[in-house]
Amino acid sequence: MKLAWLCSHESYQPEVLLEHAVLAEQVGFDVVTGADHFHPWVDDVSAASYVWSWFGAVAQATSRVELATSVTAPLFRYHPALIAQAAATVDRLSNGRFILGVGTGEAINEAPLGYAFPGYKERIARMREALTIMHGLLAGEKLDIDGEFYQARTAKLYSPPIGRTPVWMAAGGPKSATFAGETCEGLITSVKDPAETVANIITPYREAAAARGADTTVMATRWVVLAGSDDEAWEALVSMRGLRAPGRLEVADPMVLRERADAMDRQEILSKYTIVRDLDQLTEAYRPLVHDVGADYVAIQVASADPADTIRRIGAEVLPALREAATS
Repeated sequence: MKLAWLCSHESYQPEVLLEHAVLAEQVGFDVVTGADHFHPWVDDVSAASYVWSWFGAVAQATSRVELATSVTAPLFRYHPALIAQAAATVDRLSNGRFILGVGTGEAINEAPLGYAFPGYKERIARMREALTIMHGLLAGEKLDIDGEFYQARTAKLYSPPIGRTPVWMAAGGPKSATFAGETCEGLITSVKDPAETVANIITPYREAAAARGADTTVMATRWVVLAGSDDEAWEALVSMRGLRAPGRLEVADPMVLRERADAMDRQEILSKYTIVRDLDQLTEAYRPLVHDVGADYVAIQVASADPADTIRRIGAEVLPALREAATS
């Protein structure tokens, strides 16, 4: 089992997140992840830097940790061939440490640039075509494709990845999980109830992968807030509060998400997160992802008032406890 730290691009500017990534490697994390968003979740206290430029900097500033998008959507503002090119470049700059995490996206990434954000049926159809292109290019193929959504003419990566760059897909339900098992090398899923996640997402994923004779890799994630009080928890979540607002997949303007979040009862938003008061509780919040879910990768996504101090403390106390739990 490997342990990942999520660098929150919606909360901190890229130069600060670079410091967090370097610190995460120093304290013992195995992986650093970052999401690819054009807009953040709120407009007042937020950030939204370009994750691909940032990963280039992280690749040069670190030497050991794996790097992973969690996630990028290669469907609208990107041609999937460009995502393959970006992934291959980061893989080379990191000496083969890159994992390409993909998902079907959200309106905050596409609508601000003039793209329609269709329903799930079209998005998953686009993903199937996109994966054909990305897998082919990352494998060194020269592609001629005339698809329903994407075209390629003698497309080839002339700066290919060093080795095999795996593609993992985010899934929140059985349809996407099955699709990931049919088409990808790994699954990324957020865990609220471990038993439900295993039954509805991980099992369909593994069954679909087994049907084609493929190996499986599961990255389990969970958002946790580390705070001594509810007031401190709200401070830690201030840049993420729009994530729990109604219609977040369809809304393009972070001002709207902020207004909707601020119209909600504060306790209602806090109740949608796992809030812990100390490192022992933090360890217990992630222990089910190790024991009950049996994930290959556990992504620690923690909001706190002082993220650098949190990274140091987790490295000293939580990571050793979770590694011990994985072997017991």
